[in-house]
Amino acid sequence: MRKIIVLTAALIAFPAMAQTSGGGDTGGGVVRAQKPVTGEQVYGAVCQACHMADAKGATGAGTIPALANNPRLAGAAYPIMIVTGGKGAMPGFVGTLSNAQMAEAVTYIRTHFGNSYAKPVTEGDVAKFAKPPAAGGH
Repeated sequence: MRKIIVLTAALIAFPAMAQTSGGGDTGGGVVRAQKPVTGEQVYGAVCQACHMADAKGATGAGTIPALANNPRLAGAAYPIMIVTGGKGAMPGFVGTLSNAQMAEAVTYIRTHFGNSYAKPVTEGDVAKFAKPPAAGGH
């Protein structure tokens, strides 16, 4: 249930990246969403809904941790484990985002919002932690 809530919140943020199909024919009003590629795009489309535009998190029905000025992001393994496997109310994004998208997002949060952990995270780094969800897992 929590995964559905978080994914719904992410989809609410996603229309900001939407664009109509080209060629004059709108396909009956179909809006095609651009696939987020850069870390900034992934953050804006997926992470920002909960962690906020300024990455300072939020408190309400639950607490969404701040990513801004976060010393826990110094080691790349920690945020990769959280993004791939989830923690608390945050779902893991294996199967939802590609390893490249997750790597871009983790690199982005580690180099923005007052964080200055410059070493990029690679798809290979993410692949070490990204285990596909178990089939029919309950």
